[in-house]
Amino acid sequence: MESTLPATTTEATAQSSAAPRVALPEGVREGNENLVRLTPPAGTKVATLIAREKQGDYLRIAISGGGCNGLSYKMKFVPEPKRGDILVRTAGVPVLVDSKSALYLKGTHVDYSNALVAGGFKFTNPNAKASCSCGESFSV
Repeated sequence: MESTLPATTTEATAQSSAAPRVALPEGVREGNENLVRLTPPAGTKVATLIAREKQGDYLRIAISGGGCNGLSYKMKFVPEPKRGDILVRTAGVPVLVDSKSALYLKGTHVDYSNALVAGGFKFTNPNAKASCSCGESFSV
């Protein structure tokens, strides 16, 4: 799908050609990296997983109740945005965040490491007051 939205020179330079540019459906807002930002290694890994998994062209990051500290991060691939979603184009990847999760995610950075010990996706969330030792849940 082709986008009908113009990109600024800065946005176009910062985005990888791997990120699909699509027109935003009604009810979907364009956000920026002040909400959530993927580091280049995280963007590369997500783009690889999107191509391999073929579940959808968008990464959805959400917060749900659960985990040992009360709230946990959820990531999944989806084929399209939902009404009320915020679309953030970061590290060449289109990321979707629902408006409720956005309250908890604002300013979050997501990194990726392929290290054998403590590897995987790591969330750095300035809103988290405490997190568990595994880093998969937090509290505010």
